[in-house]
Amino acid sequence: MASINLENVGLTFSLQEHRRVALKDYVIKRLFLRSSNPVMRVPALQNINLEVHEGDRLGIIGHNGAGKSTLLKVLAGVYPPTEGRRLVNGQISSLFDLTLGFEPDASGWENMAYRGYLQGETPRTIRAKMQAIADFSELGDFLNTPVRYYSSGMTVRLAFSIATAIDPEILLIDEVLSAGDLSFQRKAGQRMQEMINKARLIVMVSHDLGGLKKFCNRAIWMDHGRVRMTGSTDDVLAAYTVKMEGITPPAPAANETPLIKLAS
Repeated sequence: MASINLENVGLTFSLQEHRRVALKDYVIKRLFLRSSNPVMRVPALQNINLEVHEGDRLGIIGHNGAGKSTLLKVLAGVYPPTEGRRLVNGQISSLFDLTLGFEPDASGWENMAYRGYLQGETPRTIRAKMQAIADFSELGDFLNTPVRYYSSGMTVRLAFSIATAIDPEILLIDEVLSAGDLSFQRKAGQRMQEMINKARLIVMVSHDLGGLKKFCNRAIWMDHGRVRMTGSTDDVLAAYTVKMEGITPPAPAANETPLIKLAS
């Protein structure tokens, strides 16, 4: 059974402060004071507890900088937690950083292999998929050309075609993907729907609340690196919309239990 569990997960980035220093000051500090640039610790995620089970379609919402994409990368294993535990049962396929692994001087065909290897493909399995990837990308003879000469739209077409040529078990998606002209975007939407239907478990980050409402049965609201609320998609999106629009919801009657509970 596919599942992801986060137990009291925190993530803190250690950043070294870089600033221009005169040569004399640098020499004095290094030779006599033995000091170096101070390290800043930036908490990105704090006390995240999350359980996602097979069959779940989980949406993640929040303002820019709330920690949505960072959380997704923790789920993917890109960032190991600095606190707590991440437990995953199942193979993860991720749809973010689509052009990661691309070599600008290599052809489209060669980059199919490079990106495919990063997705867990073997030379045999990626060869079996290359023609289907080429057909879906609609790039034709451009696949014989180094990708440094591609337009941004062509690059995204190729990257999307490669990234979605998988049979997902746990699927992680960051933002809505748009690629190419309107015709290709429709194809991309159909491909995404097929992948969503096949995946056992999905976690999706998006600002498209309508799309999350359509695809997801659960949602979490991230706010400054913490989970502010978790629950059904309808409840979480409703609370988030009220907050973003600055509307104060009516207080429940004395004998009425609130339908929505915010995480403490």
